[in-house]
Amino acid sequence: MTLPSYLSFLERVLPSLDRLPFMLRLWDGTSWKSAPGEMTQLTLIVNNPEGLRTLCLASNELALGEAFIFGDFDIEGDIVAAFKLADALSAKKWGILDKISYGRHFFPLLGRWARGRGAKGARLTGLSHSRKRDGAAIRFHYDVSNDFYRLWLDERMVYSCGYFHDAGDDLDSAQLNKLDYICRKLRLKPGDRLLDIGCGWGGLILHAAKNYRVDAVGITLSEPQAELARERIEKAGLGDCCSVKVCDYRDMNDTAGFDKVVSVGMFEHVGQRRLSEYFRRAWDLLHPGGAFLNHGIASSLGHPQPKGPSFIDRYVFPDGELLPVSDALCAAETTGFEVRDLESLREHYALTLRHWVHRLETAREAACRFTDEVTYRIWRIYMAGSAHGFETGRLNLYQALLVKPAAGNACVPMTRNDWYC
Repeated sequence: MTLPSYLSFLERVLPSLDRLPFMLRLWDGTSWKSAPGEMTQLTLIVNNPEGLRTLCLASNELALGEAFIFGDFDIEGDIVAAFKLADALSAKKWGILDKISYGRHFFPLLGRWARGRGAKGARLTGLSHSRKRDGAAIRFHYDVSNDFYRLWLDERMVYSCGYFHDAGDDLDSAQLNKLDYICRKLRLKPGDRLLDIGCGWGGLILHAAKNYRVDAVGITLSEPQAELARERIEKAGLGDCCSVKVCDYRDMNDTAGFDKVVSVGMFEHVGQRRLSEYFRRAWDLLHPGGAFLNHGIASSLGHPQPKGPSFIDRYVFPDGELLPVSDALCAAETTGFEVRDLESLREHYALTLRHWVHRLETAREAACRFTDEVTYRIWRIYMAGSAHGFETGRLNLYQALLVKPAAGNACVPMTRNDWYC
């Protein structure tokens, strides 16, 4: 294909996007700008004809995501902004005659480039959300490498939405703010017993034990997470009041019970069919008058989830399910919980993800040493796409404070003033 025919083709196929000038650079040196004369936010570097074909004709996010992670194209500049372009590309509806017409531009060149596809996707077996399969899904996501996560998380390794007092807060401050905000919402006090369902590397239970003098127990399905959390507990000298065990929430039994229960960033793994069981387990573990703070990502009823295979399900969070917050609250109330507070932290998660993407990009060489290039690309595109989802309102993040009334008494103050002192 000659240079003029490339340019003519691109002008017909690629979308013209307001507020997103971008440049596209092809493998043969050809370049094209969507808005000549304007500064560009990002550059798409197309490494072979297959990459160009996917960009122009892809009908779903999985195809676009795979083309990126296996190197058919690269992105320079603001990768989060690139998802505005991805939205426009995915929204295009091509008829069969269009595909035949455009396909002839690529047919002479396709097949000369090895796609380099690898066995990176999740291949889970068994009943969805069974204990065995959930364990495999968690290991797929979290057992990448503690060293890999340490590169781009904050100093406490908190893998969930931060809480920004100001958009200029650094990530360490935002995560410390979040940990303390949760403790205040739960109204922790010395001597309380706290259970953290899905405790990760122990950031929250360490903070609660040290600063609120509670007896904290964390559970996770990831052995590497538990191992590092125990090392951190020992180093902090909190072994007498803080512990972590590898345990499924459905198998958690404790005859002493808990005054407070918290779940941060684990709810996405529960699934629609397990909602009632999830809230029932938290209810049974709580003392009357106890509080349960559930912090989880939710889908938006105003933005239906796309049908078909999902990039995140295959490469990042197998079996993860994002549900409307109304489904979660309905299941909680059916169990007996009383909803005392609901707060959206959508903008906070968008900021958190932008921090994570920037830190990962800065640490690219180390990330590839701990894992490999494809894994680095998976996480870069996944977190950038998630940031876009929160910025556009397709995704949301809710903290729901639920209480187990004691003979009708919710055991909470009349106001929330103590949360903001």
